Amino acid sequence: MASVISPVHSPIRTCQFSSLYLSSNKISPSFALLKARSLSSKASSLTFSPLPETIKPFSPVEPSGKSLRFSGWSQELRRRGSVEPPVAKAAAADAEGAEIESAAGYGKPSKSFSEKFPFLITGFFFFMWYLLNVIFNILNKKVYNYFPYPYFVSVIHLLVGVVYCLVSWSIGLPKRAPIDKEQLALLTPVAFCHALGHVMSNVSFAAVAVSFTHTIKALEPFFNASASQFVLGQHIPLSLWLSLAPVVIGVSMASLTELSFNWLGFGSAMISNIAFTYRSIYSKKAMTGMDSTNVYAYISIIALLVCIPPALLIEGPQLLQYGFRDAIAKVGLYKFLSDLFWIGMFYHLYNQLATNTLERVAPLTHAVGNVLKRVFVIGFSIVVFGNKISTQTGIGTAIAIAGVAIYSLIKANIEEQKRKAAAISTS
Repeated sequence: MASVISPVHSPIRTCQFSSLYLSSNKISPSFALLKARSLSSKASSLTFSPLPETIKPFSPVEPSGKSLRFSGWSQELRRRGSVEPPVAKAAAADAEGAEIESAAGYGKPSKSFSEKFPFLITGFFFFMWYLLNVIFNILNKKVYNYFPYPYFVSVIHLLVGVVYCLVSWSIGLPKRAPIDKEQLALLTPVAFCHALGHVMSNVSFAAVAVSFTHTIKALEPFFNASASQFVLGQHIPLSLWLSLAPVVIGVSMASLTELSFNWLGFGSAMISNIAFTYRSIYSKKAMTGMDSTNVYAYISIIALLVCIPPALLIEGPQLLQYGFRDAIAKVGLYKFLSDLFWIGMFYHLYNQLATNTLERVAPLTHAVGNVLKRVFVIGFSIVVFGNKISTQTGIGTAIAIAGVAIYSLIKANIEEQKRKAAAISTS
């Protein structure tokens, strides 16, 4: 007799997978369907069809109630799913046509012309600084020969520069730096001294020869040293004081025999030296954190507002009565307006180039360049205007310029030693 074997019921129920979940209940295929999508070498992830809304997924469990961990599967899926494209080396061409090799996704362009030949760029800055300064001084003096109104001309210098700055700000070259009341209070004394020094320099240019005004302005280092010693309380080495002796002697010799000498030209040049000295003092206190271009723009705006009232009070009635009329009658309206525009433009550009040159070179180089600039201006003004100078005036001017050169070299060396000592102490 055939024995009937009863089926043995296992306490563990058959499990089915759906979307990589293990269920303890029997799930009909009509409720869940696992859709396997073939993996290709370019696939970046493994995608499964979502579960129907009627089925709530839950954590996979073992018969003991512990969660199952598919660590091996997960690592394998991550290895197969993550595709890291190899980094290829590429050859590219820069703006000059030279090939550059790009490795690891980063290109290393060849050096630009300014990086290859920095001395040429610096030399170009010096050349443009000298050229613009000489052109400004010559054209400025020519305007004074038929339009002797230095207060009004000073306003034009600043007005053209301010318009230039506003246009540059409007196109974002450079971006305008915001200014608050505290910064405005710091820059106002600097701008006032800048306006006073600028106006007095132009009064001297209109009254005497350009070469004589620049000879007197060679005394500016003497006033700077005096203010540093007696106003700021800084110790000035004896070597600096001794180097200023030739400057004082040379200016005195040139002044005694200067053919175009008058007290208005001499006194206004001396006042400009004092004003620019105090401008340097207040500039050291007015550390606003802005770049030099924005600082100079704000100083020009404030200085313009300072210069307008005295120009209207001192020269306004004369200009309205016969000043403009006489100038237009001598050179014509177009030349008169164009001359005023260009002296304002050259004034702003040469000051901006001086700032840019200072940022590119060491203080010693800039000091020597500043002395040579004064020599260029004096020499060109004598040649262009044919100013007759006595032998004593020429010798005095040379002695004064030599004294300024010695002073600048000594001061620049002292500043360089301080900088090196500060660098060593911080390291």
